[in-house]
Amino acid sequence: MSTGKETNGNNKVVSMEDICANENSLNKHACACVLAATIISAIFGYITGVMAGALLFIKEELMISDMQVQLLAGILNVCALPACMIAGRLSDYIGRRYTIMLSSIFFFLGSTLMGYGSSFPILITGRSIAGFGVGFALIIAPVYSAEISSPSYRGFLTSLPDLSINIGFLLGYVSNFFLGKLSLRLGWRIMLAIPSIPSIGLVILMLKLVESPRWLVMQGRLGDSRKVLLLISSSKEEAEKRLKEIKIAVGIDENCIQNIVHVPHKTKSGGGALKEMFYKPPPHVSRILFAAIGVHVFQQICGVEGIAVYSPRVFERTGITEKSTLLLATVGIGISQTLFTLLSSFLLDKIGRRTLLLVSSGGVVVSMLGLSIFSAIVENSKLGEEPLWAIIFIVVVVYILMAFNAIGIGPVTWVYSSEIFPLRLRAQGLGVCVVVNRITNVAVVTSFISIFKTITLGGTFFMLVGINALGWWFYYSFLPETKGRSLEDMETIFGKDSKVEVQMKSGSNNA
Repeated sequence: MSTGKETNGNNKVVSMEDICANENSLNKHACACVLAATIISAIFGYITGVMAGALLFIKEELMISDMQVQLLAGILNVCALPACMIAGRLSDYIGRRYTIMLSSIFFFLGSTLMGYGSSFPILITGRSIAGFGVGFALIIAPVYSAEISSPSYRGFLTSLPDLSINIGFLLGYVSNFFLGKLSLRLGWRIMLAIPSIPSIGLVILMLKLVESPRWLVMQGRLGDSRKVLLLISSSKEEAEKRLKEIKIAVGIDENCIQNIVHVPHKTKSGGGALKEMFYKPPPHVSRILFAAIGVHVFQQICGVEGIAVYSPRVFERTGITEKSTLLLATVGIGISQTLFTLLSSFLLDKIGRRTLLLVSSGGVVVSMLGLSIFSAIVENSKLGEEPLWAIIFIVVVVYILMAFNAIGIGPVTWVYSSEIFPLRLRAQGLGVCVVVNRITNVAVVTSFISIFKTITLGGTFFMLVGINALGWWFYYSFLPETKGRSLEDMETIFGKDSKVEVQMKSGSNNA
């Protein structure tokens, strides 16, 4: 019978209370690794956000049509799709660090070409190359963060990539406002070229950081994994405990201490993962896949991405026509998203993933309803006689909408989907989710202008009310709570019972 005590390597008795206390402290080395890796997310956020304002200047100088504007905005995620399809398998093969470096190289090449930007075809080519970087970044940043983190701080650390995306968005909007004051020919080109600098810096930085200990175990490199875990854990006991759990998850004898052990090739390279997920998968894997894909679908079709990318056009439709005012209004969107994503990072491990999703989606429903009503009022007013109070209300509610999205739907989607897959399926499972995420993103971004031109802005927002209400029901019905549980526990959470109430109870009792 267990006595609640364990011994360390020096036969010193260590109580389970001491181990738990150590696990509840944030390891600085793990935090530093995650912060460095999330630079790739900030670059992605900047490239996405800066285009919102840059499109105004590109359209003016190059005289492109609205269809070309939508194509330039959406091509980023079109080209992210093939990268998403191979990124998970590639990261299983070459490792998480080298995949981050590869993403940085794509961002460097794409940003450099867009900065040159002498014509529309060159812009499309540069943005397409950057799209491959997006495909890798969206998968590898949350996977690396989740695998480096301890259970007690996994919600906080795994939310940092999404926080970095929003910081990148904000920097993009700020860049629009200040660089937009330069000459038409120079300003937007500098905006688009800026990411090439941090991209090269990240390649150099990643050479100094540690590899994921879970990937190292998958390669049979137990000694290397143990060294990494000693660096990113708060105590030797915690490191040994985490290593033991990882070995069991991979299928290695928990008592094995060799540096190189034989691991099946398909485990090392991620072979067979897609087959396990889609060809007669076990019930708990089906539930995991359904939950993970679902949160990604609703993150995109909630409509927030379309509003963020085309925010100057949305504000323009409400009666704001002065270009500098439009760009300043978009800065407010970036501030709102960043502040509330930061707040979400601190709440994830306290309140839980599921609760934040329910609060977030409920707030988005109410905000969208308000926008639909007051947009209809403005659109039905005579040109030049739009009521000022309604315009102010729309701008404020857009900020509130972004805040509700940023406190839950935005960051929790990435945290939840990167932690619930078993280790052998994680990278490629998240890859499947990101493929779905980007497909729905492309559908939203490339059709948003056309939709609100057809059914009006108020009609578009009202349509999104129904979509987000459906999202709230999905979160309530199908997502168990996962806060405080180790990555190796996820199969148990989804395998115990198909009823969310039972799964929630299991999660809360172990929190």
